[in-house]
Amino acid sequence: MNYTITFNPAVDLVIRVPDMNLGELNRSFEEEYVAGGKGINMAVLLKRLGQDTIATGFLGGFSGEFIKNSLTEEGIQPAFIEVEGTTRINVKLKAQQETEINAKGPIISDNQFNQLIDYLSEKLSAKDTLFLAGNAAPGLDQRHYQAIGQLAQEKKAKFVLDTNKELLTACLPFRPFLIKPNHHELGEIFGVEITDETEIIYYIKKLQDLGARNVIVSRGGEGALLMTEEGQIYTSTVPKGTLINSVGAGDSMVAGFMAAYNDTKDFEQSLLQGAASGSATAFSVGIGTKEKIEELKEQISIQSLENEEE
Repeated sequence: MNYTITFNPAVDLVIRVPDMNLGELNRSFEEEYVAGGKGINMAVLLKRLGQDTIATGFLGGFSGEFIKNSLTEEGIQPAFIEVEGTTRINVKLKAQQETEINAKGPIISDNQFNQLIDYLSEKLSAKDTLFLAGNAAPGLDQRHYQAIGQLAQEKKAKFVLDTNKELLTACLPFRPFLIKPNHHELGEIFGVEITDETEIIYYIKKLQDLGARNVIVSRGGEGALLMTEEGQIYTSTVPKGTLINSVGAGDSMVAGFMAAYNDTKDFEQSLLQGAASGSATAFSVGIGTKEKIEELKEQISIQSLENEEE
């Protein structure tokens, strides 16, 4: 079973207006409500690729009910801890310029966090994959991320982590199965500017020395590079398409990779599906579909590189 954790989910309210005039009444011509959050995006992609998935984290109020209903419609089992207050609503204003207002979200108490730990302690086994994605909610910090990492390690579940550099590096001692920084984030972790493939490989090895097992570095239009814990290195190309929405593309890459790995244990096929999944979402309104992913696989090539230290 796959379990995705989203500490601070959101409903994204997308509002489209012909022109935005500050200080005046503006009328929209279209609105859309979308269940959001990195772990939720991953859950949707996993399910669309045929992977049984339970989505957990913290939800509250009418917006929390909207997210649960949206997940249920996708065939995903929601198992969220109920919190006081209302799950945040983020405003995405589409006009001459795009403007976003991200809400703070409700405060998570220690008691509520412990309820999540108790739930996962009961459910997790060595056969499961646990995805922890996104940033901390109010009331949570790196200690709570480390508690999730420690639990996954104790239960021998595969721990997949996608978050900011401070929280990611704090969890490396718990040996996450997969992390996916982009090349800018990889440079930020070590305080350097990364300019080429050789440097990417060098700093991936440093992450592995700190505890990461398998590392994907996404490189935008230059594709992605994967280094496995055995030292195998693979690169992927990028398919052709029109960028419609980059939100969720990285989440989709991680979920697509793990869906293939859970089925095949083949890193090359996993990178292929991960690359196709990220692009499928980038080329779509919302999270990519299985049909789009399969179509894009035909355009992507995977190359194996020599590891000079081998």
